[in-house]
Amino acid sequence: MTSVRHGRSRLRASDVVHLGTAGLRARPARAVLSALGIAIGIAAMIAVLGTSASSRQRLNSQLDALGTNLLTAEASQSAGPVTPLPESSAEQVKRIAGVESASTTGLIEEAHVYRNRHIDPGLTGGISVLAARLDLPDVVGARVRSGSWLNQATATFPTVVLGDTAARQLGVVTPGSQVRLGDRNFAVVGILGPVPLAPELDRAALIGMPVARSALGFDGHPTTLYERSSDSAVDTVGSLIASSIRPDDPAAVSVSRPSDALAAKKAVDQAFTGLLLALGSIALLVGGIGVANTMVISVLERRREIGLRRALGATRRHIRHQFLAEALLLSVLGGLAGAALGGAVTVVIALANGWIPVIPPLVVAAGVGATLLIGGIAGLYPAIRAARTPPTVALAG
Repeated sequence: MTSVRHGRSRLRASDVVHLGTAGLRARPARAVLSALGIAIGIAAMIAVLGTSASSRQRLNSQLDALGTNLLTAEASQSAGPVTPLPESSAEQVKRIAGVESASTTGLIEEAHVYRNRHIDPGLTGGISVLAARLDLPDVVGARVRSGSWLNQATATFPTVVLGDTAARQLGVVTPGSQVRLGDRNFAVVGILGPVPLAPELDRAALIGMPVARSALGFDGHPTTLYERSSDSAVDTVGSLIASSIRPDDPAAVSVSRPSDALAAKKAVDQAFTGLLLALGSIALLVGGIGVANTMVISVLERRREIGLRRALGATRRHIRHQFLAEALLLSVLGGLAGAALGGAVTVVIALANGWIPVIPPLVVAAGVGATLLIGGIAGLYPAIRAARTPPTVALAG
């Protein structure tokens, strides 16, 4: 009598994939809707993180181009009565080792600028009038978008250079127009582009120091000092500016670095990014619950199929692998669709804002990995439940 040895029943990987897709192919609409929950969660996470990375890349590029070595000094608002900066502030600061350049502006509080003399005096539009030194654009990194900057000649005549926002508010498109400043007309000789490190200049009308004294009674005391130093000397220079300007009372001078304000704004944006990321995670969790629900219903609907397969020799392990594979495939399809959608949204947002699109590969990998984990967890209970269904009960049901 010949003995026959029966090996352990095996299910090939290709068979597991085929069985796992059978349920998805039988109910495509349900599969799409279940995968959609996963896709929305992953798309939200990738879009939020990708947009944040693109914005951060833009900020880093902007700071590299503008430089982080610009410091500003103003009269302190917290040291009692505000004391104006000395007229020689720029010259005093230039004596500090490591300082490359320094310039100042002086606010003329009594003067306002209007499009013409028929405008209501109360409608100032928030535009400030500043007396500026001729070397100001070089120090703050400003560029003249149209026309020209003040020079030795025009600084003595009633001419003005408008900041970007001020020009738009006044409706001045090109140089050559006139605006009403104080009680006389000033000719617009230039319009500045945006100045990221000195945004207060965007809403300003800038005139020369000589005409500010003769026509508007400017007393010569600057309100803001701008200073550029070598990168290695920024911290040292920053600690010496106040005592150089006001040796008798350094506390009366406040020194700041404009690039820190941009970085602080980015930190606020990152906090908002964290909130959006949390919402994306919740969406992903809801998607996982949807997959679990779909798989539980699938097990209940396919009890006869489970009983028939068990009667034909399928083991509990085979049934468990089948339904677990179905849950994993459902989640992976949603994850891949979500990754593609999130990447597309990131590219659209980045290009719309003039950024270079940045999609961190690690984020995409983590997103797809998260779908595998969620799919495994969501499909584990339904798979175990299906495997424990007795063949007789399943066929009888």
